[in-house]
Amino acid sequence: MALSYELAAGAPEEEAEDDAPARSAALEAFGESEEARALFGRLQAVHGERRAREVAEQRFRVIMDKYQEQPHLLDPHLEWMMTSLLDIVQDKTSPGTLVHLAFKFLYIITKVRGHKIFLRLFPHEVADVHPVLAMISDQNPTDPETWETRYMLLLWLSVTCLIPFDLSRFDGNRGAQPGQAQMPVMDRVLQIAESYLLVSDKARDAAAVLVSKFITRPDVKERKMASFLDWSLSTLARSSFHAIDGVIAMDGTLQALAQIFKHGKREDCLPYATIVLQCLDSCRLPESNQTLLRKLGVKLVQRLGLTFLKPKVAAWRYQRGSRSLAANLQLCAPAQSEQKLPVAPSDGDEDYHVPEGVESVIEQLLVGLKDRDTVVRWSAAKGIGRMAGRLPRELADDVVGSVLDCFSFQETDKAWHGGCLALAELGRRGLLLPSRLPEVVAVILRAVTYEEKRGAFSVGANVRDAACYVCWAFARAYDPQELESFVAAIASALVIASVFDRNVNCRRAASAAFQENVGRQGTFPHGIDIVTTADYFAVGNTANCFLSISVSIAGFPEYTQPMIDHLIAKKVSHWDGTIRELSAKALHKLAPQAPEYFATHVLPALLLMVPSPDLHTRHGAILACAEVTYALYKLAAQRGRPVTDYLDEKAVQGLKQIHQQLSGRHLYRGLGGQLMRQAVCVLIENLSLSRMPFKGDPVIDAWQWVIDDTLRSLHLVSSQSRQQVKDSAVLALAALCSEYYQKEPREASPAVQEVLIPRYLVELQSPEEMVRCGFASALGALPAFLLRGRLRQVLEGLSAVTRISPQDVGFTEARKDSLRAIARICQTVGVQVEAAPDEAVCRQNVAQVYTTLLACMGDYTTDSRGDMGAWVREAAMSSLMDLTLLLAQTQPALIEAHVCERIMCCLAQQASEKIDRFRAHAAHVLLTLLHFGSSPVPHVPHRRELEALLPRLDMTSVNWNAPSQAFPRITQLLGLPTYRYHVLLGLAVSVGGLTESTVKYSTQSLFEYMKGIQQDAQALGSFSGTLLQVFEDNLLNDRVSVSLLKMLDQMLANGCFDIFTREENHPFCVKLLALCKEEIKKSKNTQKLRSSIAVLCGMVQFCGDVRRKVLLQLMLLLCHPFPVIRKTTASQVYEMVLTYSGVVSTDVLDEVMAVLSDTVWDAELPVAREQRNRLCDLLGVPQPQLVPKTGAH
Repeated sequence: MALSYELAAGAPEEEAEDDAPARSAALEAFGESEEARALFGRLQAVHGERRAREVAEQRFRVIMDKYQEQPHLLDPHLEWMMTSLLDIVQDKTSPGTLVHLAFKFLYIITKVRGHKIFLRLFPHEVADVHPVLAMISDQNPTDPETWETRYMLLLWLSVTCLIPFDLSRFDGNRGAQPGQAQMPVMDRVLQIAESYLLVSDKARDAAAVLVSKFITRPDVKERKMASFLDWSLSTLARSSFHAIDGVIAMDGTLQALAQIFKHGKREDCLPYATIVLQCLDSCRLPESNQTLLRKLGVKLVQRLGLTFLKPKVAAWRYQRGSRSLAANLQLCAPAQSEQKLPVAPSDGDEDYHVPEGVESVIEQLLVGLKDRDTVVRWSAAKGIGRMAGRLPRELADDVVGSVLDCFSFQETDKAWHGGCLALAELGRRGLLLPSRLPEVVAVILRAVTYEEKRGAFSVGANVRDAACYVCWAFARAYDPQELESFVAAIASALVIASVFDRNVNCRRAASAAFQENVGRQGTFPHGIDIVTTADYFAVGNTANCFLSISVSIAGFPEYTQPMIDHLIAKKVSHWDGTIRELSAKALHKLAPQAPEYFATHVLPALLLMVPSPDLHTRHGAILACAEVTYALYKLAAQRGRPVTDYLDEKAVQGLKQIHQQLSGRHLYRGLGGQLMRQAVCVLIENLSLSRMPFKGDPVIDAWQWVIDDTLRSLHLVSSQSRQQVKDSAVLALAALCSEYYQKEPREASPAVQEVLIPRYLVELQSPEEMVRCGFASALGALPAFLLRGRLRQVLEGLSAVTRISPQDVGFTEARKDSLRAIARICQTVGVQVEAAPDEAVCRQNVAQVYTTLLACMGDYTTDSRGDMGAWVREAAMSSLMDLTLLLAQTQPALIEAHVCERIMCCLAQQASEKIDRFRAHAAHVLLTLLHFGSSPVPHVPHRRELEALLPRLDMTSVNWNAPSQAFPRITQLLGLPTYRYHVLLGLAVSVGGLTESTVKYSTQSLFEYMKGIQQDAQALGSFSGTLLQVFEDNLLNDRVSVSLLKMLDQMLANGCFDIFTREENHPFCVKLLALCKEEIKKSKNTQKLRSSIAVLCGMVQFCGDVRRKVLLQLMLLLCHPFPVIRKTTASQVYEMVLTYSGVVSTDVLDEVMAVLSDTVWDAELPVAREQRNRLCDLLGVPQPQLVPKTGAH
């Protein structure tokens, strides 16, 4: 709505029904005119081939669709486009497919520009009547492929039938069969129109246009209007909106009637208006569930009402004088424009007789304002405005009163929306007199903030949007003097809506309305400054509106208190939790603007809302109390005073009793308990940060119980809210401990320390994962003075959580939070080389911490959700980075060389694995440690080479999430011996993975590296040795071995080890065969078996005794118990024989190929074994012998 307020006040009586779309300045002209000419010129060539025809049509649609929002740019080109296409249509030699294609192009143009503009360009001379009639008569109304042709022909006929000659002159016997009279042109046109009003395609709309122009001709009106109306009314009477045929018939008929009563002369239509209205009433359209029928019914009703009333401009209407924006901005409007005051009714008004049907029409339009669909309400609102403009002043005022009745709280949001639209129409037409403004402004101010809760959502966004439209319309309709007394209220309401409304469309609508008032009225306080701050784009982000724009606008005193009051009254208790939280934070930021008002009015009001029975109100009030208190504390701290300077004793006691009130009513339980727990934790945090005078008070123990119980109950919280509740509790604990558990500076209260930490360490062994998460995070948040003397216990407890045991293998969340807690504790207690291990990170405990973190780098736990261990590895990488940078900055001597080497190797492995997000995180950590500027990390292996391969610029210029950018860089580390093993291990998972982009770019990068060392025997030998070591270390580890087999298959197929094939029984091949045999021994994993078959086939290229062993292994697989493996082996061996020419002797090649291809390998095992043994004889391989099962009897 914000961009579609384009209708000016005082518009002509018969403006277009449909609003023109908002136009942007994106395009300046029709830039594709030459391409369009070329397309038209190719129609002759492409019409015969379906594909070429569809391509041309689609291209033209794409061109035209660009101008949907700026169709006026086509106007200079419409004439030549129509001429080009109609030349094809009027050419007698044009085939039917070409004619239909030309009409399709014409329809595309019409769809973009609108038929009202396009109609004027059709040729409409006398000579065109018969050809157009003949063409439309030849059409098949049921052909779904040519509806565009029928649509355009009906529009063309509607223009040609306007020729200023009696249609009877066209009648005669030309072309009639002997003894058969030709049907008159008038009857032919009417018959065509009536038949097309009942079709199911868009031609129905064009038929309605044809009827409206044809029936209103003077000669046709006298002879056919009555009969056509009879036909229309009988069609309506016998049609039912419960059947699809009835809906189609009623749609076409209603369109035609509405168009006739719109375009026909009043004196011609008046005799039929009453009977049409009666028939329409009997159709009971408001009961239909068809939106279009109800809309057409409202349109027809308003046209009938306008027919009843004489077309006149109401003399009593309000008329604003000058519309100069410059005059308004200069505040010179009173001097430059004199308001035209409403004049008294003339004698004509006093004697004006209002027909009986008008009351029924207005009643139906008022009912239409409450319809469930917006298009119906919008049409009814325009009807109300048109009708009121022709009524006497007293009756029009009664209509306004009836519209105002829509704004009752007994009415639905639909009625409020329709009422707003009607008020806007009345206002912009000058039919809402200034005497009514007090009532109208009052209801509009309520509508601007209207919202009605419905279960888990609310309705009312359309009402608020329409209310902004009313404010926009009033800015144009009234002189500034008339609205002067309402400026403060309207300005505040629009500012509040543009900043605090939940719906972005409403915020933008309010912003547009405020901008219009600033320009047209010139009386809105600080208008230009606010328009600049809260423009269309700025109000698009909700958080930005609440936390930034609101603070800027609240700096103007006229808006400060209304904004605060609105947050308290409407937003703190809002149904959307995000809005409640933003409202509380907004109050925090607004407090410096009016601290006294917050202390004396806002906080007491919020405390009164805390005991509310409504869950959302309680939640929002507690959050707001917390934020307001902390804001007042910061203001007091700036002056070196305590927060109690702002808060009286009643407020302090009220804040202290919040927990007691909730606990006494058992509000921490049930469905709303998680919201209450989260809110109270935020309250505890903010009151602790505000240094409330509660030290030693029993309330501190109660708060500690809330925090502990919340952490202990995390597994009962919904998964969507769990993280937020946990974070709130942890932050509350940190603030509470820092403020109330410190006996002396940097010294903990012994009683608390002796109880709290052991209790938390016990909870780390809970059988519930979420409980472990909560207390691990809580330990990580404890201040340094509580950890001193207990550090070893805490670290050991957290380390125990990170270790995987059969009972808690799936507790990845707990391991992740424990790792983060360890890193946070290390940062909290700091580093002291010679300190006791219970006091700080030191020489005695740093190795233990590193061991824990590095062990978690190998967590590859999987469950139904996938690789959940990745979250643990990510936390381990972050923790390693934090700890290593902390040591590098303080005590780099504590970083041992072997530890640094292991860290860098693990990071290199993770940076070459398959999951984009975690690969990018690993690369970020690796580059951060490598290029840490202030104090370099010591003992980084191959630092100089790494800095050359991965320069500092790669930290920002490379997108490590993208495989195409990451793998070419990380594979370069294969050339560094220290990193080769781990990079190969990561690459094996990526090259043998499933994601297409990962497999593609990792494989390309690996082969690019192999190309560089392929002829270097020493480098290739070192590489192959490392590769076999990776295989051996991960035997029977399906996560790695299956992917590694796939990678080996690709490497063998691409000739990466060609240099080894020249040597008989090369150690690489011998070792690889042994590993493959061990990997697939007794395996039932078909994916692994298939991969191993491919590797074995690739190994045939190696010469010597190893080839015979490989063939023997393949022969064994040809008789595998699984039919799919036998079939796969035969297929792969067949391809192998074709690929490697020296494997099989040429004498037996054909027979081997025949056996492999002709045998049904997934048949019974004895059949396959017989053919397998035959192959063994042909290949010179000993036949495998069945081994009897031990212990069989």
